[in-house]
Amino acid sequence: MDTQPTDLARLPLFPLQCVLFPDGYLPLRIFEVRYLDMIGRAHKAGTPFGVVCLTAGREVRSAPSRGAAAQPRGDGYPQEAFHEIGTLARITQLERPNPGLMTISCTGTQRFRIRSREQLKHGLWVADVELLDDDVAVAVPADLETVASTLREVVKGMLERAGSPQDMPFQSPYRWDDCGWVANRWCELLPLGAEQKQRLMALENPLLRLELVADVLDQTGLARSLSGRS
Repeated sequence: MDTQPTDLARLPLFPLQCVLFPDGYLPLRIFEVRYLDMIGRAHKAGTPFGVVCLTAGREVRSAPSRGAAAQPRGDGYPQEAFHEIGTLARITQLERPNPGLMTISCTGTQRFRIRSREQLKHGLWVADVELLDDDVAVAVPADLETVASTLREVVKGMLERAGSPQDMPFQSPYRWDDCGWVANRWCELLPLGAEQKQRLMALENPLLRLELVADVLDQTGLARSLSGRS
């Protein structure tokens, strides 16, 4: 993947109740004012935004009901908190089906760690971030080859049902012999909680990530179930 500069200043953030992995696929419907402008600017400039997983708060803001107690910040909206490690998102497709609505497709690129953050007056978060190294390419060891081969069968079945590679959540190139890539794709498929996915995404060792994924597959039998459905 493309290597970004070592640091990025005032990166716009999109806190979500999900985890974006490098090379992952993320479709979004954008209708909040704070994100419509941000996404439009990022798309026009060809620059990324940062996806971070929420630890408190909601993806979509809603004003409090009439008569509700004032929030601590005094802006009428609940507090938001999120993990310090996130992933850059590159916009690959943008459509405007009607005024006040955007639909976008994004690809995860490089992970980052937040150094400092600021919430602007209209609610958008921006951060100064340190970009983290991409996963080192580590070949899938022999004792984990079934994890990769089962994923290959699952993706083959998904492609047959999708009918077109463009409709797939996993885009080529498929790196079946790369620990980090295989582990990340399994993390997206497995019904894990956001906190568990966040911990896996943040791991610096791609082999360890794949080993932990293999443990989940063994404990749950999900590999056999998914392979059977493919």
